[in-house]
Amino acid sequence: MTLTPVPRLAVIVVAAGSGTRLKGGAPKAFVGLDERSILHHCLVGVFAAEPAQVVVVIPQGFEGEALTDARDAAGERADLVTIVTGGKTRQESVSAGLAALWADVEIVLVHDAARALTPPAVFDRVVTAIDAGSVAVIPTVPVVDTIKRVDADGRVVAAVDRSELAAAQTPQGFRRDVLEAALRDADADHTDDAAAVASAGHPVATVEGDAVAFKITTAPDLDRARALLSGRPSPVAAATPAPRGPRVGVGTDVHAFGGEGALWLAGLEWPGEVALSGHSDGDAVAHAIVDALLAAAGLGDIGTHFGTDRPEFAGAHADAFLSHTVGLLSAAGWRVGNVSVQVQANRPRFAARRVEAERILSAAVGAPVSVSATTTDGLGFTGRSEGVAAFATALVVPA
Repeated sequence: MTLTPVPRLAVIVVAAGSGTRLKGGAPKAFVGLDERSILHHCLVGVFAAEPAQVVVVIPQGFEGEALTDARDAAGERADLVTIVTGGKTRQESVSAGLAALWADVEIVLVHDAARALTPPAVFDRVVTAIDAGSVAVIPTVPVVDTIKRVDADGRVVAAVDRSELAAAQTPQGFRRDVLEAALRDADADHTDDAAAVASAGHPVATVEGDAVAFKITTAPDLDRARALLSGRPSPVAAATPAPRGPRVGVGTDVHAFGGEGALWLAGLEWPGEVALSGHSDGDAVAHAIVDALLAAAGLGDIGTHFGTDRPEFAGAHADAFLSHTVGLLSAAGWRVGNVSVQVQANRPRFAARRVEAERILSAAVGAPVSVSATTTDGLGFTGRSEGVAAFATALVVPA
């Protein structure tokens, strides 16, 4: 192994969080984005930037997994990796990372592993600002939502001028001596490292962040990150995505009669008809459309995003499934062109409500949806009136 010269820069990757809000079955950093973990994807971006000592702060008991991820992401820079266990708070974890720094390190970046898709350019901008004379630098992005100040009862008190607001990201960069002194002398537990440095009286500068450097905190954040990875090149792999054209996907779904409550099919309730069984409402038409859209965009299938481990979709109707799917496509840079779906069933009779179904489904996906229906002349399970089958074809185009 070729030894890398001792760098002047260190990156402390904070990966010690439990990830309770993510509910991924493991500490957040070790939840999979694809075949690789959140931590692995984060470290790919870290090692694509300027050479640095990389200190990964992890929960006790995960040293082996962290070292495997780090060495794989580091490649020829594996000798720059240090693994340490964190504390009960972020501040304690960062302090543990600082204690592991080599003597020659002058600049320290502190980065959240949960910001797994942060491009290397953000690291470079922070380091450049430190080199230019700043003692503390954070990347930020503009606040685009309208912000309201509310009282304890939830009533709006006043609007907040968002021109004065910015959302902080990581990596946050510091002169090593400034950060060490600020954390050593801190008399309160701060939510981020820049707050501790500012509390010590130092100015904090800003540089441009990046929209894809969002923090993976909840299940929808995880969906968004997976969609970005599946639908286009990772931002750490290519600065300019390759040109894309329209893509077509096919989806199929089948449900048996025998569920509880009313029949829901093609986004419509069918009074007097036997319900379909399923984790949600058993709407085979909506589910086939979801599978076709996800297949066209290269985002997996309905089980990937709407499995039985997602209780919020238990009993959900077509609008919930379709709107969530459209959101996944949008995050990956796609929009729906059109959808065609065919229903195979003896019941219900679609002719009288076909236009209504097309209107409901088209509104849900934001594009034309055509519906046709047929029987199978008594053949198969649909011919025996045991259930419903649906077959969808979807076109997606770059957004």
